[in-house]
Parts: sequence; C-alpha cells; structure tokens
Amino acid sequence: MGLAIGVGLLDDLDRNDAEGAQWFRRELAAIDQVLARAGLPAHREPERFETPLFELRRSCTSFPYSFLHYLRRAFAHARLGLPIPDDEQLQPEHDAVAEDASMMLDSHLLCHSDAEGYYVPVDFADPIFDDEVPGGMLGSSQGLLRELLEIAAHIGVPLSAEGRPTPECEAELQNIEDGAPLWRERLVWYALFEAASLSLRFNALIVFH
Repeated sequence: MGLAIGVGLLDDLDRNDAEGAQWFRRELAAIDQVLARAGLPAHREPERFETPLFELRRSCTSFPYSFLHYLRRAFAHARLGLPIPDDEQLQPEHDAVAEDASMMLDSHLLCHSDAEGYYVPVDFADPIFDDEVPGGMLGSSQGLLRELLEIAAHIGVPLSAEGRPTPECEAELQNIEDGAPLWRERLVWYALFEAASLSLRFNALIVFH
C-alpha cells in the first residue's frame, strides 16, 4: 500500500466506475461547500477529457507514504536556510524542523494528509482546515506549485525560464535511480509538480488516495 496521486479522476470514474463517479460527485459538492465557507469561488471539475490525463503523465504516480515526508522535511529545512538532510537514519516524518514548520499552518505541501484528500485549482494563501473533506485539510494547486518551485533548486532540480525542470533534468527525473542523492525527494517532487501543472492546465483536482 502507498500514496497514489491522481488528476482527472472524475473522467476516469465516469468511464470505468459509475458508482465511484457518484461518490466523487458528492465529494465535489462537499469541496464546494468548504470553499464557500471560506469565501472562495466554487470549483467545476471537468467531466471528460479528450485524452485521459493519466496518459499525459511521465512521472511516478504512486510511492510509499513515507516518501512524501522526505520532501516535506527538505522543504522545511530549505525554508530556514538549513542544509537538506540526506540520510537513512532520521525518520523524516518525525523531524523536529518539519514538525515546527507544519505548526505554522501556512504550507500547502506540509499541511495536508499523506494518505487522502484534495488540492483544488483555486488560489488561496493558506490551507483550509475543515472536517468536511477527507484528511481534514484542503490545499490549493496554485499554492502547492509555488512551494514546489521554491524548493526545486535546493534538491537539485534546475528550472528553465518557463518554470519547468530543464530538459536534461526532466529526463533524469523520469528515470530516478534508487540510492542517488535525494532520490526520494526528487521523485516525489516530480510527481507533485506534474500533478499540479496538469491540475492548473485542465482545471482538475489533485487527488491523494
């Protein structure tokens, strides 16, 4: 078992799982209520894409839950100007720097369930805390992407002028080798970057499941 990151889930469910699609529409209605309570516009999830979005993805789309904590630890350290830990001894999910950063409640990367929940393509400053959504936290795709771009250089992901990994780096990210420096951080970064980019391009939720 591990974390899977989906984009364009309604289209996939409509094609393959009618009961699942009904469930997801109820989730979308709950998200709109959460957004409304926060004074934000509703989200309209696309019903169908010409090409299913999973066919456009080149990154890994699932990995062990613990991998996400490696990237979160790196982000928290980078924000404070601290060196990025690159070791197997520390437990990143219990890192004091990451825990303290999470308590600020202002990061879309840090303040989100590592097993379920959503990022919605609506721009808002801080994550929304509401028990009506799975995981109790709703993130912004725009906010997540900003934080991913913020940390990119710190974990060895050079960006082009367009805000994407350089072609050489992107080719490397598509074939990350186990044991390379910061390989977990970079693998998760690329998965989230692709998800956030597609979320904004197609106005679709990012789904943790």
